[in-house]
Amino acid sequence: MTFEVDNYIIKYIIVLQKETGDSLEQYFTNNPNLKSEIRTITYKYKEHELTFFSDNGVFSKNKIDFGSNLLLEALFENVNKENLDILDVGCGYGLLGISAAKILNAKVTLCDVNKRALHLAEKNALQNGVSNSVKVLESNIYQNITGIYDLIITNPPIRAGKTVVYGILDGARDYLKEDGELWMVIRKDQGAKSTMKHLEENYECQVVKKSKGFYIIKAKKH
Repeated sequence: MTFEVDNYIIKYIIVLQKETGDSLEQYFTNNPNLKSEIRTITYKYKEHELTFFSDNGVFSKNKIDFGSNLLLEALFENVNKENLDILDVGCGYGLLGISAAKILNAKVTLCDVNKRALHLAEKNALQNGVSNSVKVLESNIYQNITGIYDLIITNPPIRAGKTVVYGILDGARDYLKEDGELWMVIRKDQGAKSTMKHLEENYECQVVKKSKGFYIIKAKKH
């Protein structure tokens, strides 16, 4: 599946490619002919250390991107409940959701449209000992999602365009429990303030953490 890229994000593509090592074509397509080059990435938080397999054709294939790392830090600093039901939308190789499953002892559903990313997510859940508490689904946003969740977490695919991003944010309400929360990361120069204003139409919003132009936003269903 491919997405139409909105004009307003074109100017960010070169910056994002430099930061993550990704190409636009790889990021938005399921290309079975794309050469596989498996590599490992380590994520550390306090006493926890997790190892992830990554590959060509997935977001931030060479390293943990700053925004995802900041989102996880904010989540673990502010959420202290166990056994939460969490949905990771646009999960990629599973960094956010699998880390939450491990560190928060949560039940997590991972979803994405990228088949290679989903295969890696399954391997990474097994690698980190959380395969019994992690479910991996192919889903275009919420198309194949049937559960409701305490938290929905996302590093939204900005390059997929505003329609896709707002589809993730607006659609979350239908898949959150009462008082459930949407947690997301977005850069200031990708429209953090306008996104926050948009979210406030349907959620109680708070900027939980900011660093180097990245905003971590918590949007509570009400």
